[in-house]
Amino acid sequence: MKLLGLFLLLLVFQAAAMEFVILPFIARKVLEVAPGKSSLFLGNETLWSGLIALAVALALAVWVAGRISARLDRVIAFTRRIAAGELSARLDYDEEDPLSSIEAALNQAAQRLAENIAEIESRRLELAGLLDSLQEAVVAITPEGLVRWSNAAMGRIAGTQIRVGFPLVHSVQDPELLSSVKAALEEREERSGRARTLAPGRIFEIHAVPISSGGALAVLHDITRIDAAEKSRREFVANVSHELRTPLTSIQGYVETLIEEPNVRKETSREFLGIILKNATRMNRITEDLLALATVESPDYKLSPKPARADALIQDAMDSLGGLVADSDVALELSGAPEALVMADPDAMNQVFGNLVENAIRYGQAGKRILIGARLLEFEVEFSVRDFGPGIASEHLSRIFERFYRVDKARSRESGGTGLGLAIVKHIVLAHGGRIWAESELGSGATFYFTLPLSTQVSEARQTPDAGA
Repeated sequence: MKLLGLFLLLLVFQAAAMEFVILPFIARKVLEVAPGKSSLFLGNETLWSGLIALAVALALAVWVAGRISARLDRVIAFTRRIAAGELSARLDYDEEDPLSSIEAALNQAAQRLAENIAEIESRRLELAGLLDSLQEAVVAITPEGLVRWSNAAMGRIAGTQIRVGFPLVHSVQDPELLSSVKAALEEREERSGRARTLAPGRIFEIHAVPISSGGALAVLHDITRIDAAEKSRREFVANVSHELRTPLTSIQGYVETLIEEPNVRKETSREFLGIILKNATRMNRITEDLLALATVESPDYKLSPKPARADALIQDAMDSLGGLVADSDVALELSGAPEALVMADPDAMNQVFGNLVENAIRYGQAGKRILIGARLLEFEVEFSVRDFGPGIASEHLSRIFERFYRVDKARSRESGGTGLGLAIVKHIVLAHGGRIWAESELGSGATFYFTLPLSTQVSEARQTPDAGA
């Protein structure tokens, strides 16, 4: 701006100098034409006219330079405001000259810059929202090992705020996560691992990958349920193998004895065949229970619930279990049941009562009787099956509905139990929308409870104010 002003002043002085050179030349020509004129007078006149012209040119140059300087100052202030982030700033102009074209172009550039930044910010917020909505935890690390960004899931998992601009170790201390991120940063290779100490009782699969900017990105996926399912599957296979191996070993041993001993006595043969039959029957029961459990645990398992009276369900179950009870020398008694309608699949309920009564006979036979009953609650009916046997210790009550879980393994195998009956009952009751639990005291027997929801018509009637009238 100052250089422009100096340039204008230089033009003015050059014009004035040219005037002082040209005017004397004109004066000499005039004297040659009119020698009578006084040279002194002409010289004074030329001097004064030059001085006046110089003063006018100088004032004009100063005025023009001042206007240009003021407009350039506004342009500089405008660019500083844009650089400071004030993208709404604009230049005001009302003249048509080269500087106006520059000012218009700057305004247009500022407008486009504001639109581009607004679009980038909108996309950034959209991306941040998408990442925050993910169940997976995501954290980005700079090449220096500092946290660049993390989503909301990462903070929830870590149980603390992830501090941006600080090393990741300041927020989390899981060694597997830290080592995976370090390897991705230093070796520029994808690393995987499992974090078991990041959150209590939860397991996360880690994928740490290098990114083009030189940093790394770590994604954590919660595999707690998958790991538990895999562990349950391994335990299930091991339990099934163990349960089938025991009777198979027994059958194999007795069959080999009968084959190798051609002169076995008839009584011994009958005894061996009886043992073989007993073990084969047990294997058949295990197979049937496994199939039943697979059916009720399948996503395709469908019930056919319909309104049924609670007392009728219990009576049907008692009638169908008459033969089993008669062979066990245990009395099956009804302790009372309401006539309320519940939503139930009759065939599935027969299976539930059958497994619970069979379990009560097997472990509570010493009590000589079993009570079956039900009582009406506000929105459901509570059924119960009680035995008067030795009872169940409290530490076992929370696990007796697990597959193959036994309170007394030796006694269960001796009595022919498979360890799957209560697991089947649990799945059927839950599929009906009910609840199931057990209560017991050592020496006082055990009681198994489960609930079924009331029929829709009955539930609506009970909630209607005029139902009582």
